[in-house]
Amino acid sequence: MTNRRLQFGRRGFMALGAGAAAMTMLPRRGFAQTSLRYGHNNEPASVAGAQADWFAEALGQTSGGDIEVQVFPASQLGKLQELAEAVSLGTIAFSHNTAGALGSLYEPFAALDTPYLYRDIDHLMKVTDVDSPVMQELNEGLIAAANVRVIYAHYFGKRNLTCNKAVMSPADLDGVKIRAVPFPIYTAAVEGMGAVAVPVDWSEVPTALATGVVQGQENPVNVVLNVKLYEVQSHLMLTGHMSNAEVVVMNEDVWQGLPDAQKDAVREAALQTREKATKAIQDNEEAETQALRDAGMTVIGPDEGLQIDAFREAVSKVVEERFGSQYGDLYAKIDAIS
Repeated sequence: MTNRRLQFGRRGFMALGAGAAAMTMLPRRGFAQTSLRYGHNNEPASVAGAQADWFAEALGQTSGGDIEVQVFPASQLGKLQELAEAVSLGTIAFSHNTAGALGSLYEPFAALDTPYLYRDIDHLMKVTDVDSPVMQELNEGLIAAANVRVIYAHYFGKRNLTCNKAVMSPADLDGVKIRAVPFPIYTAAVEGMGAVAVPVDWSEVPTALATGVVQGQENPVNVVLNVKLYEVQSHLMLTGHMSNAEVVVMNEDVWQGLPDAQKDAVREAALQTREKATKAIQDNEEAETQALRDAGMTVIGPDEGLQIDAFREAVSKVVEERFGSQYGDLYAKIDAIS
């Protein structure tokens, strides 16, 4: 790795080797302070963006000031795929991403983002707890395959569809171009809903919607509100087709280079942030949905005629065709967690 050079983002920085750019030692009060970089794609005002700052603050406290985390939001250090690879290479120490995106580093991870997979939020959080048997198995595979370790996952919300027209069933999306997160499990979800899936990186979504490259997208209401997608989208359909946990990962070499006391500090900060971010999303989903109504969006749910069962059946059929044999055993293990 010593001769590989990478540059990411508008504030791009150059890195040599795995771990070298992710961690530096800064003098502080007569001893060394560890400084770690955290890059992500979300706006700081969103919960996903804010939780990176919460983690940085918590880790500063749990480490007694021995660890400083520098946060680079809004794709400053790269797009989704680049951020995943940057953690793998050690260019940055931390990032967060969807499980589907992490599937680009270790394919089975994408199974966690399967549509209509979880019974409820409690089931999702139990499955994605770092100590669950499913997450332990996936984490071991991710470390071996990509030199990346999961340190926590928080509830990200239920993904819903937005579009510039009313959509009641998959038939209403025939020929409609909908942005898909550029990873296979998300493409399957959008195509299962009846639309034409157009892979677009998140950093390009507002422009793609404004220019008509795509006519819709899917995301939790927190994201729709904070990025002001109501300015370019007229309708919100409460499909709830995917319950997401945002997964926070760390370069394994950086982790192994920390003394035990600092590893404990990371674990404690991770637990605090997971709980705080999950609560923030849960507490605000209903209020944020109302805020989107107040901003002028037409919100369509089952009471307005949205055919949830039709979406569930159509999406599940596509998922089974494409991923049933690949992830079947993992799905069974997920279902067994109670």
